Amino acid sequence: MTEAPRSLTLGEMSQSAPSPPESVAGVVELLRSQNYICDRRLATAILVALRIGKPLFLEGEAGVGKTEAARAMAGGLGARLIRLQCYEGIDLAHAAYEWNYARQLLHIRLLGENEDRARAEHDIFGVDFLLRRPLLDAVDNHDAVPPVLLIDEIDRSDEEFEAFLLEVLADFAISIPELGTIRAERPPFVVLTGNRTREVHDALKRRCLYHWIEYPDLEREVEIVRLRAPEVSDRLARQVVEVTQRLRNVDLYKQPGVAETVDWARALAALGHTEADAGSLHETLGAAIKYQEDLARGAETITEVMGR
Repeated sequence: MTEAPRSLTLGEMSQSAPSPPESVAGVVELLRSQNYICDRRLATAILVALRIGKPLFLEGEAGVGKTEAARAMAGGLGARLIRLQCYEGIDLAHAAYEWNYARQLLHIRLLGENEDRARAEHDIFGVDFLLRRPLLDAVDNHDAVPPVLLIDEIDRSDEEFEAFLLEVLADFAISIPELGTIRAERPPFVVLTGNRTREVHDALKRRCLYHWIEYPDLEREVEIVRLRAPEVSDRLARQVVEVTQRLRNVDLYKQPGVAETVDWARALAALGHTEADAGSLHETLGAAIKYQEDLARGAETITEVMGR
């Protein structure tokens, strides 16, 4: 008779989790193990944020790998990734918590006439009736490895939401009037990202370490394409990167990011190409260019780089 598999204790889970990186080179290797290539400046910012327990604010053009950096850190650390996608109008109920009003109402209706109403009203504002959203889930965590909290595209939110975040980022705490202040026993590693569609308030930035992610140079971007899309030949990857980097110097409504470079190379490889020419690049331009207004300029750039 075989024994049932034994569940790991919290201590055993901690021992089995990957150790945090101890150097800048360790961060680079940790991210590379998750197919994410970063330079030493970004690795330094991550290491410092981990050591001093400060949130890390990553800004850069869309598609340079800000969100992927947080995903890679979670994967490398063996931590849970908790993602809060920001948008215009996001509020406390969607970001932190809200009460389960339907369950509260049902609980009240099920009470008998002789039940203690005062006690019942107190009970319905207990943790059993609380709907946990990403921020509360990250602060009030009991994970063996502290989670990675990704607050994505903070610049899409409103200034009122930024004001609420100040308490979370400064003290890793959330105040719930009915329950009091909940503080993190094991603070999460917080990563905020922004595309600079608007300026984020200085008070929020002061609570974070800041890093701007540039577009990678040619050799690094070729390396990224080869790592993320191993089916793409080295020659094809280099050609696609050369054209994409030229497109970034053209006055486009939306410049292609690294994600678009990878998609373009994959599209060509999926069609059986091991080397690109002007015709195949024209036919698959939609993998890199997402706006009709940019297609003509994109086609002109391909002709300039590759010839007819």
